Amino acid sequence: MTTARTAELRTFTAVEAVRDDLFEVYADVRAPLLQLPNYGLAAFGERLDRHGAEPGFTAVLAYSDGKPVGYAYGNTIEPGHRHWLRTTPEPPERYTGHPALALREFGVRAAWRKTGTARRVHDALLDAARGETYVTLMVNPAAGDGRVHALYRSWGYADIGRSRASADAPELTVMIRAIR
Repeated sequence: MTTARTAELRTFTAVEAVRDDLFEVYADVRAPLLQLPNYGLAAFGERLDRHGAEPGFTAVLAYSDGKPVGYAYGNTIEPGHRHWLRTTPEPPERYTGHPALALREFGVRAAWRKTGTARRVHDALLDAARGETYVTLMVNPAAGDGRVHALYRSWGYADIGRSRASADAPELTVMIRAIR
């Protein structure tokens, strides 16, 4: 951490209550990628609507002076969910045989990086889990020249496979860790 700034964390269980704030932070965090089909605002909106309608949707946002500065959201995935079906090689049943928390999106504005905000938002989302044993996420292994992937590893995540949502989507690394 390089600064002592602290943001207020708020938890939401309805996408409608936080949609505009999620779009605002997403657009800022992903600005260099927005021209790519899978990262554009329309694609994000489609994913957000789908994830927000799935069971167990939870979003944690960090606010400073009433403005959103970071976010994470996820939802519960059940055995047989497409998240697992698209993962190769097939993950072990100890991960897929019961509900898990899928961390769908995560980002912090540049000015709030290296302040501990990202870890606080992440951990608050995991604390809001309703009984899931594991949390899974997908990361572009090249993101941030590999630093994002390395960060998740330092937080206890392990690689368990690869996934590609569509032909125009990048191949992502599927990671998992115990929630507690």
